[in-house]
Amino acid sequence: MRDLISEILQTISNNKLRTALTGLAVSWGVFMLIVLLSMARGVTNSFEDNMASGSQANLSVWGGMTSKPYHGNRTGRRIDLKERDMTLLEDEHPQYVKEVTSIIYGNSGNITAGTKSVSSSYQGVYPSYVTGISSIDIVAGRNINDNDMAQKAKVILLPAEYARQLFPPGGEAALGKRVNCNGLSFKVVGVTEGRWSRNVFIPFTTARMMSTDKDQLGSITVGLQNVSSEADGLEAEEGVRNTLAQIHEFDPKDESALWINNRFTQSLQGATAMSMLNLGVWVLGILTLLTGVVGISNIMFVSVRERTHEIGIRRAIGAKPRSILTQILAESVAITVLFGYIGIVLGTVVAQVISMVIGEVDFLKNPTVSIAIAFEVTAVLVLAGALAGLFPALKALKVKPVEALRYE
Repeated sequence: MRDLISEILQTISNNKLRTALTGLAVSWGVFMLIVLLSMARGVTNSFEDNMASGSQANLSVWGGMTSKPYHGNRTGRRIDLKERDMTLLEDEHPQYVKEVTSIIYGNSGNITAGTKSVSSSYQGVYPSYVTGISSIDIVAGRNINDNDMAQKAKVILLPAEYARQLFPPGGEAALGKRVNCNGLSFKVVGVTEGRWSRNVFIPFTTARMMSTDKDQLGSITVGLQNVSSEADGLEAEEGVRNTLAQIHEFDPKDESALWINNRFTQSLQGATAMSMLNLGVWVLGILTLLTGVVGISNIMFVSVRERTHEIGIRRAIGAKPRSILTQILAESVAITVLFGYIGIVLGTVVAQVISMVIGEVDFLKNPTVSIAIAFEVTAVLVLAGALAGLFPALKALKVKPVEALRYE
């Protein structure tokens, strides 16, 4: 082993400039691979974080406007979702409908506390919406509960920003206080915080009591079960559309009559896109790395040619072909891994700097490489080094001892 290391160092020292220039190509290829992988990891982390915030196995449904005549009904007819729709969806599709909930959108107005006020509308929701479907966290207090729903309680959840404005400094200070909303007094039972949300929530039943139309819904959310593939999600969406089309008498193929956001299929498509992104980064990085691998291979060809006489002597005194092959491959792998690790270190440092500079942004979260990725890149380097030395090593094995001894 000591002799092998000595020979590797001698090969590098005999071709310092050529080795350095070729190694630079390897370092650059690995550096770009690490940086690209860290950026891809940041995008993937952001996607996974968004998908993890709230349940993805659901359909959100809004009424629209018909664009086709159907069974004597005119074009341009407004489709309003009704409370009976929720029961029918549960009854007709028990195989994949887990739960049907709804949202009632209140009118815009002022929410006041003493002399302070904020301008906002409210949403009447089920308890499962806040903690299960939306990407909202309760940072103080509690969620709306079943008891609030049963009693049509006048309780309210305020976003953290509104809580700070109405009851400084906000948070716990807002709990138990009362606000005026649409002429009614509500007790603040919770404070919420969401990435893109500043919604005010009250119990669905309370919003129904306050609504002028006691049957109309703003939207319907269908929680799904027993779905595992994109085909399952599309089948569930089609079933919901067909049922509502039958109830409201519009063409099931009229997409503008009903708007459905299928979060389940979107999450699967997003995961596929992230996999393709990672694959594309690996392909691009490896192609960049190949330029350095070709250079390493050329160095080893030159090394074999310069040491033809030496190889002949070794073969003549009984050196086995395996030892020659091992030496050439070891030199190639050593040079590739040495300069590759320089690229890994520099790429990791740059990824850390980028992470610190940009901070936590929505589209790029924690863009750094993990230990697993470092091991994967190391495996690629070893494979690349072996590949670079393979053909020069095979050429060395073809050298006949007699011809090699005559070589000058």
